[in-house]
Amino acid sequence: MMRSYRRDNSHLVLASEGPPEQGAAGLAQAVWIDLYNPAPQDNRTVEQLLAISLPTREEMQEIEVSARLYQEDGAEFMTLTAASQLETDEPFTSPITFVLKGSTLVTMRYAEPKAFANFVARAQRANAVPVGNGEQIMMGLIEALLDRMADALERVGAGIDHVSRQVFRKGKERAAPSSDELQAAIERIGQDGDLLTKVRESLVSINRVLTYHTTLDQQADKKGTKEAKARIKVLYRDVVALTDQATFLSSKVNFLLDATLGLINLQQNQIIKIFSVAAVVFLPPTLVASIYGMNFEDIPELKWFFGYPWALGLMVVSAILPYLYFKRRRWL
Repeated sequence: MMRSYRRDNSHLVLASEGPPEQGAAGLAQAVWIDLYNPAPQDNRTVEQLLAISLPTREEMQEIEVSARLYQEDGAEFMTLTAASQLETDEPFTSPITFVLKGSTLVTMRYAEPKAFANFVARAQRANAVPVGNGEQIMMGLIEALLDRMADALERVGAGIDHVSRQVFRKGKERAAPSSDELQAAIERIGQDGDLLTKVRESLVSINRVLTYHTTLDQQADKKGTKEAKARIKVLYRDVVALTDQATFLSSKVNFLLDATLGLINLQQNQIIKIFSVAAVVFLPPTLVASIYGMNFEDIPELKWFFGYPWALGLMVVSAILPYLYFKRRRWL
């Protein structure tokens, strides 16, 4: 699918659900060409229109920096890893390539992050976001991606606090978490940890894209506007702040996971402890019963009138004494 947008005063307008008009006039109007799951014909059309060679999907997924950030045919090619479906239990990452050729931006993607839809909705309102050229649109898209990741980190933080309150219950009236609750907590912690991993991966790639683009501007001695430079600095600060927050939440996730596993081990040890104490408590009565259950003719108590009550009382006393001892040592 190909969408081309043109600038109308201070907002974007969807020019067509397809390629912009051929020629210089059409190229000047197309400030942003968005390729979503593009067909080979769409790629060839854009390549002919801008005189560039677009990367393939396999090339976009490569992790080498040289394959993600480079210059070719007078254009900047920058690929970042975007996290999608952050509000679901199955988030995933997908590469997005930004191609800057003059004042035109081309985006290639094989996922539908909500950040793109949010940015388009804002950019179609007058004076909502700067859309003067392709660079400003790219910065707006990156800003929308960062906003989505910030919201995801807030949800993860709130979820971690909720799990923490469930695991570390306080008060005499509140029962200890059950095994099912601890298992559910581990599953929730695992989902949060997976989400944080994807967010951190995306933040690292965005930081590389911003650094590369800024370095190219400095090498080319481009004199950007103060607004553009200030906006890039704000994006830098946002990336650093979100990275620190994601790192902090990751440490909380690791601590909470260790604590939950520790509570599970304590519960298991408590069960084993009960069986061990029960075995020790019933060992003396078993010994008494075994002695009087032996088939010897010369056992004086066998013909004694009080022999049976004596044996029962001896078994009860031999069971109570270990129990009282364990109770005094606070082993029970």
